[in-house]
Amino acid sequence: MDTQPVPFVPPAPRPRTTPPSTLEMMRIVYRNPLELWGEHTYNEPWISANGVGGHLIVANDPGLIRHVLIDNAKNYKMATVRQMILRPILRDGLLTAEGEVWKRSRKAMAPVFTPRHIFGFAEPMLRRTMQFVARYDEGGMTDVAHDMTLLTYDILAETLFSGEIAGEPGSFAQEIDRLFETMGRVDPLDLLRAPEWLPRLTRIRGRKTMAYFRKIVTDTVKMREERLKRDPDTAPQDFLTLLLRAEGPDGLTRAEVEDNIITFIGAGHETTARALGWTIYCLAEAPWEREKVEREIEAVLAREPDPTKWLDAMPFTRAAFEEALRLYPPAPSINREPIETETWNDLVLPKRAAVLVMPWVVHRHRKLWDRPDAFMPERFHPGNREKIDRFQYLPFGAGPRICIGASFAMQEAIIALAIMLSRFRFDVTAETKPWPVQKLTTQPQGGLPMQVTRRV
Repeated sequence: MDTQPVPFVPPAPRPRTTPPSTLEMMRIVYRNPLELWGEHTYNEPWISANGVGGHLIVANDPGLIRHVLIDNAKNYKMATVRQMILRPILRDGLLTAEGEVWKRSRKAMAPVFTPRHIFGFAEPMLRRTMQFVARYDEGGMTDVAHDMTLLTYDILAETLFSGEIAGEPGSFAQEIDRLFETMGRVDPLDLLRAPEWLPRLTRIRGRKTMAYFRKIVTDTVKMREERLKRDPDTAPQDFLTLLLRAEGPDGLTRAEVEDNIITFIGAGHETTARALGWTIYCLAEAPWEREKVEREIEAVLAREPDPTKWLDAMPFTRAAFEEALRLYPPAPSINREPIETETWNDLVLPKRAAVLVMPWVVHRHRKLWDRPDAFMPERFHPGNREKIDRFQYLPFGAGPRICIGASFAMQEAIIALAIMLSRFRFDVTAETKPWPVQKLTTQPQGGLPMQVTRRV
């Protein structure tokens, strides 16, 4: 008689049973905010309380989330604490810009992320992945987390920048890690909403890394401008060229162009990299799920050479990726702040309160999911996927500021998984002990060391 294997429960902080002291809370927020939340946070539709930096609301109810992110989005701006962390890195890039600046940037980039353009990226995504996985031919140990950063950077460079990004890809991954380790953390002074002129030690340590990325942007822009002047007819009509041509009195300023370039170079690939790494890890720990995915990939690759069709043709592969996105959302927190006090049902949302919509918590909420801590891709199989409320699953956010690259990321992920898992098997070892840590994205502390073997 067939028995259903017990679902794999991947590592995650256990909900707290007692509230931390103020000092302890500040230490946790600096070290790993995912460890802060208590059991009630994962059970209640919302939490409303006075915190260290003022009033705090944790929004878990899908109706409340819809209200904040869509129905009354005009009453909510980006949260002060979030901007204190991200603006020193991204300035007026798409993730941090607001108002008219954000509208100009979003309008300028929209043509690149239409379905037609994204389908056009499929072949370069496929080509780059096939080149990348050649490194696994001899097998052996590898850090999958590090590798996925390199792979998604390669794909981003090829698709959005036509392979013309200044700097060395090898040092890029190390610098990204350093950037998130320093400037990507919540500084205790941010939590207290201290004035911006007070120096943050975390930011000071990150200045050298920030200068590294700014130089990459400056050199990349210079290279493309010279090519556009030298031979405009053969210059790539890609994301970089589009941004440069959007510069002008009625478009983007030069600073906004550069800020958006650094946003995509520094963060545009990072979320997909993290999600791919967690997917490969979860499948390795649940081999019965991996077998379903491998069989599906083999069948599709045998009959369908067009990578633009793989996303729809591989529902099990997509489901495994979406379940990893649920358990380890790359962007674990969405932060908003009411411009004016308002009421939703019987909840008062005060002006300047910190309103947290946390995919990390919502995706693991006891009232929204069955066995929420377990890796169960069948939640996203056809017939089940449609039952999930739009506002209980938020890997790419929602509303006007939904991730502009969501479709790009989904296509990229399925192509990458199809090629990697059709040729190689990734297995955990005694050294594979990841711990999820929030540093802008949900990262595996200690990496993902795994054994790679070629499949026959």
